[in-house]
Amino acid sequence: MTQQTPYPPATHQQAGAPVPPRNGLGTTGFVLGLVGLVFSPIPFVGIVAWPLVVLGLVFAAVGLARVGKGIASNKGLSIAGIIVSVLGLGVCVTWVFVFDQAVKEVNKEIAKTAKVAYDVTGDAKDVEVVYGEVLNPRTETVPALPWHKDVENKGVYKGGTLTVTVGEGGGSVTCKITVDGAVVSTKTASGEFATAACTGT
Repeated sequence: MTQQTPYPPATHQQAGAPVPPRNGLGTTGFVLGLVGLVFSPIPFVGIVAWPLVVLGLVFAAVGLARVGKGIASNKGLSIAGIIVSVLGLGVCVTWVFVFDQAVKEVNKEIAKTAKVAYDVTGDAKDVEVVYGEVLNPRTETVPALPWHKDVENKGVYKGGTLTVTVGEGGGSVTCKITVDGAVVSTKTASGEFATAACTGT
């Protein structure tokens, strides 16, 4: 009886075969940092980039530390993850400063006071005039033209609005809004119940 020589147990990896790069944390950090960098320049949508780039930076840094300890390989992917995460974080921080500056400029503009003159001319009788700031209009019934009013307005639309409605007698009307000495809007309407609407900015 012939004795068979047993074969050595099969192994998944033969000695001397190249070890594939492994760095799960570094890969995760790179992907998160890259996605965050792509989203970061987009207004409003870029808010989601904040957690992505921060997590990407953390994962990539841990992956790089694991490479240093010999636990993981593929050092380049961890470094790339750190770079894209830092770039994305830089864009996010820049957006914060830009947005903050824009808000300050808008608030500063809204706080300014403008001298506004509302004028209505024409030959119509018994016209109704609605004028003032957009959120705080005032109404007057004017028996005869011309009509004039000086006010001071704040807000984005400092010139406010001026709407003139012709009464039953008909006729023509012209509205005009002047802001700090400059005419910003003028409209003309004629006929019974016709309306001329001016909007100042």
